[in-house]
Amino acid sequence: MSGEEDLESERDAILAALKPVVEGIVATFGPMCEVVLHDYRRPERSVVALAGAVTGRAVGGAMSEIGMRMVARGDRAADELNYVTRTRAGQTVKSSTMVLRDSTGAVFGAVCVNLDVSAATEAHALLGVLAGIGRAPAELPVTTFGNDIDSVVDVILDAHQLHQNRPWAGLDRAERLELFRSLDDRGVFAVRRAVEQVAARLGISRASAYSYLSQARAATTPTTGASDAPGSSGSSDPTPDPTPGSAAGSAVGGSSDSAPPAAAPPAAAPSAAASSDSDGGHA
Repeated sequence: MSGEEDLESERDAILAALKPVVEGIVATFGPMCEVVLHDYRRPERSVVALAGAVTGRAVGGAMSEIGMRMVARGDRAADELNYVTRTRAGQTVKSSTMVLRDSTGAVFGAVCVNLDVSAATEAHALLGVLAGIGRAPAELPVTTFGNDIDSVVDVILDAHQLHQNRPWAGLDRAERLELFRSLDDRGVFAVRRAVEQVAARLGISRASAYSYLSQARAATTPTTGASDAPGSSGSSDPTPDPTPGSAAGSAVGGSSDSAPPAAAPPAAAPSAAASSDSDGGHA
């Protein structure tokens, strides 16, 4: 058995050993608790064990935004403890995400604990009002949980477009590159077919999306200039998107995962990537 096969077996064994722990933690803390065990080697269906029902996910479901961000950080990912967010259903959730590492120190998964503290938060606010010391609660970030990774990617894109308050056509080159850099930092392009999904949402070709991603990565690499990015030409924008029906358009159409000519495909998700689940979200 090769060294890599040994590591894969070790990671599988760690996950298997933690599955009873997931059940035990929820049995201890009760129905307001949820524990999720993630395998970051498969970002699109990272949930391999789950107990409790705070976020409404199931085994085989997807990670949330915070998990994708950890995947992007790779082995630099660290535990995130006692952060508070809000679900789209309005629940207040306190969460902790603890990364899992193999014997080489590589991150390959995470254990995430989510506590629904909505009732406790409301009781605290009520007691404050009765005591005359109440104050408006701070606005909490909203985290999307779902069994479909595409829905998580869509929410991240929506948040970026809402922040910019302008359509893609209204962005200059620097803003377009910043959009792709930010999406990359949040782990979006570690997901299979994410480039195609982003291109479709922005109304650009797959070739242009790969080119923007390549230039954004080159611009953030200390030893590489933006002009080194495949498909780029210094400070100019990528080649304009081909019109439907053109030869160039058909060359980049379809659902193939292969990168188009002269465009660098996004790096694959690290075999030992990190995450639970946003800028402050549940795992």
